[in-house]
Amino acid sequence: MDESIRLTLENGPHQKEGHDTAAVMRDVMIAMLPVVLSSVVFFRLQALTVIVATVVGSCAGEFLVTSLRRRPCTLGDMSAIVSGLLLAFSLPPSMPAWMCVLGGMFATVIAKQIFGGLGMNVFNPAMAGRAFLMAAYPVAMTTWSNPFTCDAVSGATPLAALKFGGVETDFVRLFFGNHAGSVGETSVLAVGIGAVYLFARGAASWRAPLAMFLTTLIFSGIMAAIDPANGSPVFHLCAGGWMLAAVFMVTDPVTTPMSVIGRYIFGAGVAVMILCVRYWGGLPEGTMYSILFMNCFVPLIDRVTRPKAWGRR
Repeated sequence: MDESIRLTLENGPHQKEGHDTAAVMRDVMIAMLPVVLSSVVFFRLQALTVIVATVVGSCAGEFLVTSLRRRPCTLGDMSAIVSGLLLAFSLPPSMPAWMCVLGGMFATVIAKQIFGGLGMNVFNPAMAGRAFLMAAYPVAMTTWSNPFTCDAVSGATPLAALKFGGVETDFVRLFFGNHAGSVGETSVLAVGIGAVYLFARGAASWRAPLAMFLTTLIFSGIMAAIDPANGSPVFHLCAGGWMLAAVFMVTDPVTTPMSVIGRYIFGAGVAVMILCVRYWGGLPEGTMYSILFMNCFVPLIDRVTRPKAWGRR
């Protein structure tokens, strides 16, 4: 036997892609860079303060829990940073820094680590953190800032203007982000650039976003045909947190279904919930509640859409 030939025995899987959690999270953070830059351009120091505070709170919560449980520190996988960034993107620019820190800690401690850590959490940590802040500090969570001037105003987002004033914001302002809103949701262009990178790298599945897009297009198109005051489909695709949810929320591999059909169902369900809140709810926006509501059904969706093993009926 040729001694130059050496066989290595190891457990499966034998074919590895070379991507670990940290690599995927790095791609997600790179996709978030245009959103970070646009938020700083429009909301200046306010946006930077919110981003830094939520990331610090998220990482501090992760480190605290792993230390108390005497487990290896998981900050290296960078999932806590991603959760902090996503939470920051969904908050008003005028949010006080200490509230942002609390929201970040809630996202990682209660919404993630209490379930066992990354991969075992049921709810999206960022949206859970936002829900906590919405319940605890509703006034701060509904006080917005105008771009560039950063003057604090109340209820001046495009969705609020349509729902309570019947005024539809023009597409140009929605596309570039020159309007009041959350830190990272105003610029469709910035989120779109991140989406192109994310999907091109294969760091996220496009199926749930596609289902969201088609469902929103059809549903809002029907409602606009019934009454133009409901807003055009383009408006509902560009306003609020729709784009942010489609690119960074429904693509979360932990809190969304694993099956292909399940992802389509999940994306469609999120879109229907968002529009139902916008049309008939008391709040102008429903992205947060839609994500958390559909998170509850992920185990059921996975069970119903589980593919059958080859050769079995």
